[in-house]
Amino acid sequence: MPAQITAFLHKLSSTFSYVVADSITHRAAVIDPVMDYDAAAGRIGIVSAQAIVDFLRARNLTLDWILETHAHADHVSAAQYLQKELGGTIAIGEGIRQVQAIFARLFNVESQVPSDGSQFGHLFKDGETFHIGDLEARVMTTPGHTSDSLTYVIGDAAFVGDTLFMPDSGTARCDFPGGDAGRLYDSIRKILSLSENTHLYLCHDYPPNGREYANQTTVADQKHANIHVHDGVSREEFIKLRTGRDKTLSVPALLLPAIQINIRAGVSPSPEANNVSYLRIPLNRF
Repeated sequence: MPAQITAFLHKLSSTFSYVVADSITHRAAVIDPVMDYDAAAGRIGIVSAQAIVDFLRARNLTLDWILETHAHADHVSAAQYLQKELGGTIAIGEGIRQVQAIFARLFNVESQVPSDGSQFGHLFKDGETFHIGDLEARVMTTPGHTSDSLTYVIGDAAFVGDTLFMPDSGTARCDFPGGDAGRLYDSIRKILSLSENTHLYLCHDYPPNGREYANQTTVADQKHANIHVHDGVSREEFIKLRTGRDKTLSVPALLLPAIQINIRAGVSPSPEANNVSYLRIPLNRF
């Protein structure tokens, strides 16, 4: 039986999270879960994460894995909340160590955030396999957007994180610390070497021209129609296009709050003497 895949859209961050379930064993994984975050109030909420918890409970699904495609800069991870409610192992690519090192220095929290990935339950290597019930999953490291980006391949489905968008939206930016347009091109070609019928499940959609949100495309669609990297676009052409476009983009609204929680596997910074947890905002660094 193929995987049962259910998407959850968090509209405020244009993020798709996924429940991937084995209908025979009733084991499941959640990919890229989102906590609500009110930046003006500095308040974290659970409504979006609770919807996933409720879905799993209503279907008597056992949560084995909470999978991050990378340490996100546009939303706060709900990994800890899901684990607290349902258990499961929080996992990410081993490239998280590089991301932690970069941002722990930026936020001056190197003593609080060891850059060894120990905050996560498992760090995946390229080519590693694991199981969701009887479903076999394979890990492809796909850096470029970030150094820890990876893709989960489960049957004829691939969960690509931020690496690719819908064909009419192109590809992820590469101007964050650790990003690299050349590596992104190589990673995209790696994804597009999968069968043309492979369904690509996206972490984000930013619909142009008023179209409806979409979370799924195929390798064939991307090779034919992706506005940045369709077949025939050379590595040099892509680097020039991607680098030029990145120079026009604003810093994501939640980068500074989100990344310092997400490099901790979704844990907020430890409370200070007054029992309040604080996020840091480095001035004049972006």
